[in-house]
Amino acid sequence: MGLTKQYLRYVSSAVFGVIGSQKANIAYVTLRGGERGRYVAVAACEHVFIWDVRKGEKVLILQGQKHEVTFLCPSPDGIHIAVGYEDGAVRIFSLMNGESNVSFNGHKSAVSVIHYDRLGARLVTGSKDTEVIVWDIINECGLYRLRGHKDIITQALFLKDKNLLVTSSKDSFVKWWDLDTQHCFKTMVGHRSEVWSMVLLNQEYRLLTGSADSELRAWDISYLQEEKAEGEPKVKKGKTLLEDDDDEDNEEGLDESPEERILSCKKAGTILREARDRVVSMTTDHKARVIACHVSPLFASLSPNSSHTSPPPALRWVECLSCVGGELKVALLLQNNTVETYSLKTSDKTPTANKTARLTLGGHRTDVRTLAFSSDNLAVLSASGDTVKVWNRSTLQVIRTMACDYALCSLFVPGDRQIILGTKSGKLQIFELASGSLLETVDAHDGALWSLCLAPDQRGIVTGSADKTVKFWEFELIKDQGTAQKRLTVKHTRTLQLEEDVLCVKFSPDHRLLAVSLLDCTVKIFYTDTLKFFLSLYGHKLPVLCLDISHDNTIIATGSADRNLKIWGLDFGDCHRSMFAHDDSVMFLQFVPKTHLFFTAGKDKKIKQWDADKFEHIQTLEGHHREVWCLAISPNGDHLVSASHDKSLRLWERTREPIILEEEREMEREAEFEESMAKGDVPVVPGETQGEAAPASKKTVETVKAAERIMEALELYKEENRKLEVHKYACENAGKELTNSLMLFQPSRYVLDVIKKVRSSELEVSLLVLPFPYVPELLKLFNSYIQQGLEVELVCRCLFFLLKIHFGQISSNQMLLSVIDELRTNTVSKVREIRDVMGFNNAGLQFLQREIESKEDVMFFADATGQLKDKKKKRRKRERAILTIA
Repeated sequence: MGLTKQYLRYVSSAVFGVIGSQKANIAYVTLRGGERGRYVAVAACEHVFIWDVRKGEKVLILQGQKHEVTFLCPSPDGIHIAVGYEDGAVRIFSLMNGESNVSFNGHKSAVSVIHYDRLGARLVTGSKDTEVIVWDIINECGLYRLRGHKDIITQALFLKDKNLLVTSSKDSFVKWWDLDTQHCFKTMVGHRSEVWSMVLLNQEYRLLTGSADSELRAWDISYLQEEKAEGEPKVKKGKTLLEDDDDEDNEEGLDESPEERILSCKKAGTILREARDRVVSMTTDHKARVIACHVSPLFASLSPNSSHTSPPPALRWVECLSCVGGELKVALLLQNNTVETYSLKTSDKTPTANKTARLTLGGHRTDVRTLAFSSDNLAVLSASGDTVKVWNRSTLQVIRTMACDYALCSLFVPGDRQIILGTKSGKLQIFELASGSLLETVDAHDGALWSLCLAPDQRGIVTGSADKTVKFWEFELIKDQGTAQKRLTVKHTRTLQLEEDVLCVKFSPDHRLLAVSLLDCTVKIFYTDTLKFFLSLYGHKLPVLCLDISHDNTIIATGSADRNLKIWGLDFGDCHRSMFAHDDSVMFLQFVPKTHLFFTAGKDKKIKQWDADKFEHIQTLEGHHREVWCLAISPNGDHLVSASHDKSLRLWERTREPIILEEEREMEREAEFEESMAKGDVPVVPGETQGEAAPASKKTVETVKAAERIMEALELYKEENRKLEVHKYACENAGKELTNSLMLFQPSRYVLDVIKKVRSSELEVSLLVLPFPYVPELLKLFNSYIQQGLEVELVCRCLFFLLKIHFGQISSNQMLLSVIDELRTNTVSKVREIRDVMGFNNAGLQFLQREIESKEDVMFFADATGQLKDKKKKRRKRERAILTIA
């Protein structure tokens, strides 16, 4: 038996080149008690980057897993940030250490909005699956799922002092929810198109909504319970600029229900926007004095004193922050991978925005279309539509940034002191890295210069263009007039005229052959010295976009827009194997140096490694979220860098971990099975109808595995109990005592430990998928746990949920009646006992607080803050009453 060929695994090492992804918003955060308005959080593919806008540095990375970030929301205390992902998951990170200990899974598709309540104890999330979920952060579990909208949720807001929630959606409705009863008590139907955003103003007595038309609609909110409590009629307000004289319009937005027990909404008026495009987002500062309305593609800011409009045309998101002294800080996330911050004084008569920072150095404005490694493996070149950057591979810092034309191909000149770019306009641009200057621009071709290849003897290059020519160039050192130093240039020596556009050119490593890919779907092979035709490789159904030749000149591999790759012999031009490679066009192909292994990159977001000898797929590198345009392999083969339409550059490195192909295929099948399992049917709770409210969590792979672990623990418990009974019986017959080895292991405690390790947010769903035959044994264990006082709160939570979902089967089982009766007695007594202990401790702490206050004549901070807020609230209410009467 021969030796098995060993493959080494490539793993993701870093993500760089992206400043802010366009799929999510931007948010101001406070980092370690630092200055407000100094740090911003932005999505970076599956990660979250925290930028110091003053220094222009990345100070913290919140590591994601696989799916792209879609929404960010900092907590009110500034210590945590909630992150929503494309798969519907929500994770809460600590801004102190960047770790995530809380995660929620409830949505079936991308999270579209996240908001905290005033205390930061609850979280509301909306999604593209049209559902709204309220989460309990302290208990780390879902409270309930609210259904009613028919399209993507665009906004969800808690009311500060009332247990109410207001949501908006692309279905053109705004819904009000009573969270005590989990039902929608009001639907506002006054919008003629999608409602894209909304904000609460005037101490939550006014709602401003933005839709796809040119109107911002204002609604007055009247809380009927407050009016009844005050026992006096509401003072009629004088008309404001927002109010209309038309009484018919004032009824717009009300539903037909005659009974309004909680609040009423009446249209106060509209603000006509100059822009005709839809509203993208609306935001306010924390005092709700300034409103920022972001419309596509402009940005506008409205304040009580003035209206200020500033273009940037490619705006993705806006965030506002009020600071001391009437300063308003504004952070903008642009579509071109840029973050900008502005500052303006709202107290000025005509506020003008001053740009305070612009983050651009760490990434390209447009997609990177070409990559190259230096000969010493230490530098990486990336070029886009307007700039070329050289990066340090180990630190991922930018060494040089130079302006260029739209680059399509590139390489390092031997010696790594200069680089050459081929551009879309057909020019060759030569840059010097030491000074970062453009040495020369050569008019090389009349069409786009698609491909560039260094000659094996390192004395020149060959270029291929859409003008149907292949040109050969030699390096030369020339002196400019007036200078003594020589500089590099290229000298045109030969031209090969062809009948079709040239897409790719490549020398064989022995410099004997030249492979040329043409627009007619063929690859022509020529002798380098005489330019005589040698072979024609035909078989692809669409043009060949990339090709490469192995180090020993025996194999040529081609990748095409027909999604296939073909492996050919260079001796006779025979096709060794044709393989379906990607789900979309194969954009790039390159051999690993000194091997017959090669990588391909495709528009299907994947990078794949292949064996050209055994014609096998080795591994798939997943990480990019958009089309992969190009890649480059380091000369030693240890590193791989790739560029994508998601604006990110990814560095992959070769490890010492071997790949076993059978295990790799098995892992891929398991991943597909787990993905299909997560997309399966939602478990149904017996006796529950599909109404407006439903359980929050969903069935995932983790919940299924947790249920399996609980079942295994119960099986082990039964087996150990059986062994213990057998041993007891044997000891009794023999007149011996039980051995200590069997008494030390407590299988009942092991079951409790397994339940404790289940995530709090996944506990209910794990119990829901647990088969009923395991429930009776679990109820008996719960009874023993409560009697011993072990994890009473957790056990009661599990007990009540199991009783709820299996009530019919449990109540009809005569064997369980005694167990349920014991549970009832023990649970009530134990919970009462714990409640008494907590009440005693609370009373003791209050007594100590009063003693300290009486001795030191000081008040605890929390009480002092609360009293101050109450005083301010009463003063604002008096001022508002005076203004309305006037």
